[in-house]
Amino acid sequence: MIHSNPAADRLPNRDALSSHPTLEAETLSRFAPPLRGAANPGTANAATTPGSFANAPDLGGPRAFSSPDAPGMPAPSDKTAWDFLPEGWSSVLLAEAPSGAPCGSCCGESRSVVEFRSARGGWRRVIFPKGFAPITQLESARLGIVTPQMRRVAEREPHLAAELVRDEVAAGRMVIPANVNHLAHRLDPMAIGRATKTKINANMGASPVSSGTDEELEKLDWAIRWGADTVMDLSTGGDLDACRAAFCRHSTVPIGTVPIYSMIIGRRIEDLDERIVLDTLEHQARQGVDYFTIHAGVRKAHLPLIKRRLIGIVSRGGSLLAKWMIVHHRENLMHEMWEEICGVMRRHDVTFSIGDGLRPGGLADATDAAQLAELETLGELTERAWRHGVQVMIEGPGHVPFDQIEFNMKLERRLCHGAPFYVLGPLVTDIFPGYDHITSAIGATAAAYHGASMLCYVTPKEHLGLPKRDDVKQGCIAYKIAAHAADVALGIPGARDRDDELTKARAALNWEKHFELSFDPDTARAYHDEDLDVDTDFCAMCGHDWCSVRISKEIVEFASGKAEEYRRERPVKSAALTPEQREILEKRGVLSPEEIHRLASKTRQAVGADAGKAGCHSDHVDADEARRRQREVLVELNTAPAHNLPSGDRMV
Repeated sequence: MIHSNPAADRLPNRDALSSHPTLEAETLSRFAPPLRGAANPGTANAATTPGSFANAPDLGGPRAFSSPDAPGMPAPSDKTAWDFLPEGWSSVLLAEAPSGAPCGSCCGESRSVVEFRSARGGWRRVIFPKGFAPITQLESARLGIVTPQMRRVAEREPHLAAELVRDEVAAGRMVIPANVNHLAHRLDPMAIGRATKTKINANMGASPVSSGTDEELEKLDWAIRWGADTVMDLSTGGDLDACRAAFCRHSTVPIGTVPIYSMIIGRRIEDLDERIVLDTLEHQARQGVDYFTIHAGVRKAHLPLIKRRLIGIVSRGGSLLAKWMIVHHRENLMHEMWEEICGVMRRHDVTFSIGDGLRPGGLADATDAAQLAELETLGELTERAWRHGVQVMIEGPGHVPFDQIEFNMKLERRLCHGAPFYVLGPLVTDIFPGYDHITSAIGATAAAYHGASMLCYVTPKEHLGLPKRDDVKQGCIAYKIAAHAADVALGIPGARDRDDELTKARAALNWEKHFELSFDPDTARAYHDEDLDVDTDFCAMCGHDWCSVRISKEIVEFASGKAEEYRRERPVKSAALTPEQREILEKRGVLSPEEIHRLASKTRQAVGADAGKAGCHSDHVDADEARRRQREVLVELNTAPAHNLPSGDRMV
């Protein structure tokens, strides 16, 4: 048995740990990690991990933060948005700084020229029609302008300079969904792209059978509280117009919609025409919607490809437009009207989220001819939108076997020239309704690592019903986990810093700091207090004698648990449960109402603590007393049957 040792509080002598100075080098040479030059996602120099196995960062290039390509993966496109300029524009990269002399006879009275330094080096010369005034973020970036929105993005993403944000927007690899009308309200600009951290979206909206504007507005705030970077209003019932307007006035994050839902309210899909399309888009753009999902990639020629699918078309927009095409024997009117739609989008700087109307709805339909043919069309639509100065991101598949995810991500990177990929999930199995936030978060992590820029959350209610408040929280947290895990794996600078800080707090057995650094402190604290509601230097999982972290902390030579900022001279007693923490335990249904009430109303006397420190902290009592406290506080479970022990034996 190891008892407390006052010497354990001393910082270790690092030299004492170097008894085999070549062992580290020898070990790493025998088991050489596949390092490719990616940045270490943690800035603390005390870490022992070799760092990310991802590719070296290529900021300003097509592989900004990227995974190594498995054999057979499509290479990035050699084109960017610079290759798809409006008519009357041209651009050239200069190896040296401009001399200041006129660029030549090409710039007459009808044309202007601007030259600016690229963040990656070199100079870019852009020639454009005289008198042109930029409206969209893409147009400003093409003219070398760093907008206030770009500067705000750089503030929120410290690894990016504002000029690099500008260059990525100009290349089409990054979008800043910021409708000029939403900017007049509460929008806090953000960016989506491979150079940024991975973002997540939360879907919500009233349906014909459930919810309303007030409830959806509450869920909007709740989603933002739990990390949603954007929110899509997918209302199909109630007062759609009021709900959308309320979202745009209230939200600090970008709002997206699928406008076709509003286009067919009160009418048959067969009655949809060009006037309805343009009027609806103009109205929603004026309200402040930041990005539109437009299912223009579903072509008449694609429809025969879905006949043998197990579940056909699962996109609402895709199925509606497929029916319209069949009824009218015409091409998709969204595809035919693309230039007119781009005109509406440009006037208000609404970003395209070009919809994948033929995405697979089950593993058996993934990566089929229909999905791939549509993706090729999405690349064509991307080029056309860029020629109008409109920002573009691409929507991606929802059900994909794990082994096919990388191919899907990297094929989009090639066909759509690096435009940000926004994917739903993908779900990697179909047999877990009620748990699809988990099945999809597994796929989402892989998608983000291999190329997706934004992940659309899936809640436990997916396929089953409209998500409620707690479903929104569960979906957001599952996707924050996926996004964060990918950012760490990709080596985005600083992505692991909070993880490292929590590790140091955990090593020091500093429970309060442990909770504070966690993404959901209320749940972490409630779960801890459910078993052991007093401050200890061990947890309820292992107990006093078996706590490896406590033992490591007492070994003088180890640095573990001795970080100055987390060491505590005296333990801090845990306070009473907050109402939020009490609700968490009530929902779990593990403790009795009486026990939860005790935790919610406890006093210093109730936890057995005097005016100094909690009595069960083993730095201040002997081991026998700590074990006695543990037996009193922890619930003793009869696990004998599970371990084939006689019924009289118990394991705690």
